[in-house]
Amino acid sequence: GSLITLSCLSHRVVCQVISSAVPAELVQDNGTSDSSWITRLENSYGFYIGLGLAVFSSFLIGSSVILKKKGLLRLVEKGGTRAGDGGHGYLKDWLWWAGLLT
Repeated sequence: GSLITLSCLSHRVVCQVISSAVPAELVQDNGTSDSSWITRLENSYGFYIGLGLAVFSSFLIGSSVILKKKGLLRLVEKGGTRAGDGGHGYLKDWLWWAGLLT
């Protein structure tokens, strides 16, 4: 089988692996299993980061659409040519640019 060397401060141990088919009941838990509280905390932390990013990006996308729409409506109120009719007056509106950059 394979040899494994384990070293501590004052001891050195060499172990030989004879078989890898060990029943789960015989394996001792040393606190590094997937059910440890650290692993669960890391998994939920990643979930909350992803959830926060999804909500924040949704807010930014919605704000962008609203700001651009308000900029286009202000252009129509001033009597400018609509963008669909070939007008480019919206390019001079700061509100439209704020929506684009959001």
